[in-house]
Amino acid sequence: MTAETDAPIEPPLIELPIKTAERGFYDGFSREVTIPSKIIVSLIIMWAIFFPVSASETLSAANSSIIASFSGWYVYLVAFLMLACFILAVIPQSGSLRIGNPGEKPEFGRFSWFAMLFGAGIGIGMLTYSTGEPLAHFSNNPDIIRGTIEARSAEAVRPAYIYTFLHWGFAAWGTYALVGLSIGYVAYRRNLPLTIRSGLAPLFGLRLSGIWGHVVDIVAVVATILGVAVTMGFGVEQFVAGLARLGLGDWLLDEDGSSSAAAVILALVVLVGASTLSALSGVGRGIKWLSNLNMGLSFALLALFVLVGSGLYGLQLLGVGLWDYVRTLVPNSLSLFDRNEPFGEALVQWQLDWSVFYWAWWIAFAPFVGMFIARISRGRTIREYVFGVILVPSLMCFVWMTIVGGTAIDLELSGVAQGAIVDTGISDQLFATLAVLLDPAVASLVSGLVVLLLMTYLITSADSAILIVNTINGAGESEGERRHHILFWGAALAFVVGSMLILGGIDAIRITMIIGALPFSFVVAIMAVAILKAVAFDLRRKHHGVPTTAQGCAELDAAK
Repeated sequence: MTAETDAPIEPPLIELPIKTAERGFYDGFSREVTIPSKIIVSLIIMWAIFFPVSASETLSAANSSIIASFSGWYVYLVAFLMLACFILAVIPQSGSLRIGNPGEKPEFGRFSWFAMLFGAGIGIGMLTYSTGEPLAHFSNNPDIIRGTIEARSAEAVRPAYIYTFLHWGFAAWGTYALVGLSIGYVAYRRNLPLTIRSGLAPLFGLRLSGIWGHVVDIVAVVATILGVAVTMGFGVEQFVAGLARLGLGDWLLDEDGSSSAAAVILALVVLVGASTLSALSGVGRGIKWLSNLNMGLSFALLALFVLVGSGLYGLQLLGVGLWDYVRTLVPNSLSLFDRNEPFGEALVQWQLDWSVFYWAWWIAFAPFVGMFIARISRGRTIREYVFGVILVPSLMCFVWMTIVGGTAIDLELSGVAQGAIVDTGISDQLFATLAVLLDPAVASLVSGLVVLLLMTYLITSADSAILIVNTINGAGESEGERRHHILFWGAALAFVVGSMLILGGIDAIRITMIIGALPFSFVVAIMAVAILKAVAFDLRRKHHGVPTTAQGCAELDAAK
């Protein structure tokens, strides 16, 4: 496609061919992406299973080196992603561009769209961290480290929520929004494949049809598996803790309170087995049904905490927390602690354990969540997309953290809990809160509800990730996923989570994910530059009357 000879800028690239097999085991899939992805993930699994000591030592050494060298990269990259989204949304000309053809209506109504964003935003992490994160910062945060406030005091609550909101707010959803926008913009305006490499097409064009495009998609697949493995790992730990609370046996937990090897294996067989069956049924059946169930159970649990927990206190925390978050967002997003400052060693370690870990987690999770958001956002303007994707899920996360976490903190401050919540492991804190808050019989009933909700979230996350991985491997085509590939990725996810949990607990999964997220972090940085270029050039094309969409290019060709 070429522009008129006197046009100052050419129309955009509207074709990005990706070679796929036409027959055999990999029919419809890119062998160049699928086979290397399977080999890399399989090698990680075999390494962890057959050489656990070597794997543990190497992972720890690599983690220390990467964290020391790239912590600043993660902090400034995520700040840049948030800034890029903000710029695209607030500039009138760019904000009015559609993720689709001009005048195209959104595929989903606002309620359904927000409901699906809610489903993506309130998941396993929320159930673990709704109590876990506020309580952790209630006990230790930079202000406590500096000695300006006392740990577990009323004065520690406000800074606890500043850092809780920092980690679960715009940083997470700005990362997801940027990745989703860079893919969806070119997929729905220019008919490029709905896959990660397409997000880089505004910079590299047809070169992404070859080896460099394959490398980008391979990195995205591995990052997705490792990012989802962290979420699954937390979910499995909390799932087992819930079963133990329900009195299903001491064999579920080791002496240190972590999940036993037998419990991890049993949980993964049940959960990943169910998620694989759901993935085999496709998006329209299993995933859709489970997502609706998730939403109903989530609202029921939140309503319980509003009614019988510290609802008014939680709403107060929400109001104060939002104000504190907005006024501290810029300095906290750009803050990088120095070991040479007073209390520097402790502050740097806190930032590595929390902020840097989260930024790596969100980046590793971004191929999965970003592609999901792109698939449901066709027809929306960039402004509506950015504000909807960032503000609505962030607000829902804040509500959960203040209502559920606020109840736990209130029970500790009032002396009712007497340490029964804050002194237990993070996977058990939600169940401990219910045990303190409710009568034993009611607490067991609600704990069963939480276990059921965890189970549905775990299944939904795993089967969605499997289908997204297959979409990347299938050059953007989500139809007709082959059963044998779904079974492979289901088994691979179970082995990654299981081997790492048994090898070194949740810390082993965290370390593996941080290492795996590093290559994709460079891809995300380039995607941010690519979408800024794509939008800027489309605005120039509009100014000069040059087509900006595949539909416009086709109409121009037809008129010639």
